[in-house]
Amino acid sequence: MNLLIILLSIFSLSGNPAWLKDIEQAKKISHDSHKYILVNFSGSDWCGPCIKLEKQIFEDPQFQKFAEGNLVLLNADFPRLKKNQLDKAQMSLNEKLAEQYNKSGIFPLTLLLDENGKVVKKWEGIPAKDAPAFIAQLKATK
Repeated sequence: MNLLIILLSIFSLSGNPAWLKDIEQAKKISHDSHKYILVNFSGSDWCGPCIKLEKQIFEDPQFQKFAEGNLVLLNADFPRLKKNQLDKAQMSLNEKLAEQYNKSGIFPLTLLLDENGKVVKKWEGIPAKDAPAFIAQLKATK
């Protein structure tokens, strides 16, 4: 319970919704807040479309505002450059998540999950031309 309070404080203090790194944590918050989980599989230092998706949609203030009120964000990053490598615990979490949801290794892959981790919607590649178009797709899913 204390962890949930800390995480919710981080969400509200930062101004931008935080991307979680652990599916179990995301499911707990999703369950408690009744929000969908948006999962993004990315290759932050090698995947051009992943970088474009981050800049065009996820960094857009309209998306961030929508996400803050409606989504639990979860990122599974698979960087390739040595300087960007994740610690072993995080890599293990990401690999476990990929084994469950991204066996084909598609990048970027964005999923909308319910609070139990069931896939509600799936986007391969960049899901929309811009943040408003993606938000419209997310709203249509509800």
